[in-house]
This record gives sequence, structure tokens and C-alpha cells, in this order.
Amino acid sequence: MLLDDPSPLVRAELARALSFSEHAPPAVILGLALDQPEIASWVLEHSPLLLDTDLVDVAANGVAQTQLAIANRADLPCPVAAAIAEVGSAEACLVLLENQGAEIAAFSFERIVARHGHLGAIREAMLQREDVPAATRQALVAKLSEALAGFVAAREWLEHDRAQRVAREACEKATVTLAAHAPEHEIRPLIRHLRESGQLNAGLVLRALLSGNVDMFIEALAELSEMPLARVSALVYDNGNAGLRAVLQAAGLAASTYPAFREAVEVLREGGFDPGGATRLKRRMVERVLTRCADDPGRRYGAPADAASPVCRRGGARGGTDVLRRSARRRHRPKLRARGGIASR
Repeated sequence: MLLDDPSPLVRAELARALSFSEHAPPAVILGLALDQPEIASWVLEHSPLLLDTDLVDVAANGVAQTQLAIANRADLPCPVAAAIAEVGSAEACLVLLENQGAEIAAFSFERIVARHGHLGAIREAMLQREDVPAATRQALVAKLSEALAGFVAAREWLEHDRAQRVAREACEKATVTLAAHAPEHEIRPLIRHLRESGQLNAGLVLRALLSGNVDMFIEALAELSEMPLARVSALVYDNGNAGLRAVLQAAGLAASTYPAFREAVEVLREGGFDPGGATRLKRRMVERVLTRCADDPGRRYGAPADAASPVCRRGGARGGTDVLRRSARRRHRPKLRARGGIASR
């Protein structure tokens, strides 16, 4: 029988001949799938007779070459993709991500990020897929921020602490942008991921509010306070301040941050937003927060007189810096004039 032929060249030709056939003997196909990687790859990538369990077993026990072949199968089912994400090499996971016909579950994306998220090629391939959840995209952003901070500090372009701070602030800004563009059903998983990863702090919540991202702000308070979303929303939109204070207390936020949140919410209630969507910091909000933090660092809410919140100062300063940068760009943007009969654009 050709399957038992001692020559690998003969078995390789047999694999090529039978790999696309729907009528080949299943026992022969399974035997070829367990052969040398150079031979098995043909049937592992193309044979329609292999079951999901067969592919999962080979992926778990196989070498990188056979994992690559499985990851490149057309219409790869979710269980097999999960096996590659769990035990596959970095190369196999990259092929899996580039396989647009692969059905990849959310938890499989998370496993790939946890195992290989430090690799630039993995991050790039994952960000190009439209089915990656917002929580996973945020994890990729965090990985990228860590990598950039380490690179800059290693080159001694910035001190380590400053590099970490700059990267963290950029990550927060990108997170708010992700939340603003994410589908509604992905906001809560994103917020939960932020909390579990230790990123859901007062600074991020304040940035979301200062950017006009009310959905993210309310979802974050509901997650931190463990209160129903509808209840938190009602308290935030209520005209009084007692309800907002109760929610902030239940969320475990420091009393010294209350003035910043209070002023931002009051601007929200007045409807005084600048145009620009829910990703950019709002100038009027930032100005009000800076003024309140300077005039009343928390005494109105029972905080110590010297408890001027670093969150208020840092969040407001970042907001003011972003607003000033945008204003400067608009002011100094070169104006094109018509020359030689060509209209300016």
C-alpha cells in the first residue's frame, strides 16, 4: 500500500493527489495527516475529510509547520482556531489572523494577545481584522504603549518615569477613542476589561467625561459602583448633586475628585459641548474643571482642605494642552491662495 511506502517522496505524492478529494479513504487521509510535517501539511491544509477533532489533536501535538497548514485552511471553524490560539506558535497565530475565512472567537483573540501581543506583526494583523472586539483592541493598545515606553527609555530619549507617563496618557486617549467608536454592546465588556486590568481609574473616567463620552462615563460608574446602569444614568442626569455624589462614593472615587466631575457634569447638563464628537476633550468643560479645581479642591464635598486632587490637575492640564494644540493648528494652518488661475482648495 502506498501509505506504507518507505519513501517519503511517494507518500508526499499520495498526499498531493488525495488532499482535495472528497472521496478518498478517510483512514488514508488520517494516516497522511499524522505523517512527517512535509507530507501532512498537504492534507491538513486542504482535505475536506478531516474532522475538527482531528485538526485540534494535530494542532495540540504537532510542530510549527503542521500548525501553519491548519491555520491556513479555508473556512476554519471556531474550535480549531481556538486550538491554534491556545497552543500555536507565533507564526501559526499570525497566519490564523491573516486568514479572513477563519472564525475566531473573542476569547481566542484574548489568548493571542496574552501570548504574542508583544510582537508587532501580531498586533498589526489583529488590528486589521474587523471582528476584533473593542476590549481586545484596547489590550493591543496597552501592549503597544508598554513597548514604546520601553523602547524610548532604553534609548535614553526620555527618563523611564516620564516615558511611562507619556505612554500611559496616550493609552488613555486611545482608549476613549476606541470606546467612542465601539458598538454599544461592546462598551460594557471594554469597561470590565479595563477594571480587571487595573486601568479603570479616576483619570481615565474623567478623561472620558471631559471628552463628552457620556456612555463610557456612565458605564464606568456602573461597573465600579456595581449599581444598575439605568440607576446610575438617572442619578447622573438628575439636576441635583446629591445623586452624583452618591454614585461617585459608591464607585470608590476619592472625594477630592468630586469638584472636577461635578463641573463637567454641569456643563453636560447645560448642553454646552464644542463640536468634534466624543473623542476630543471639550474646551468649555476643561476650563470649568480647571477653575473649580483651583478654587475648591474638594472642601465642598468633605475632602481635606489640602486634598487638591492630582487627577483634577493632571486631567485638566492634559485637556487644556490638547485644546490649545488644536487651536494653534487651526490658527497657523497655511491658507492656499489661487495662483495662475488654479482655485485654492
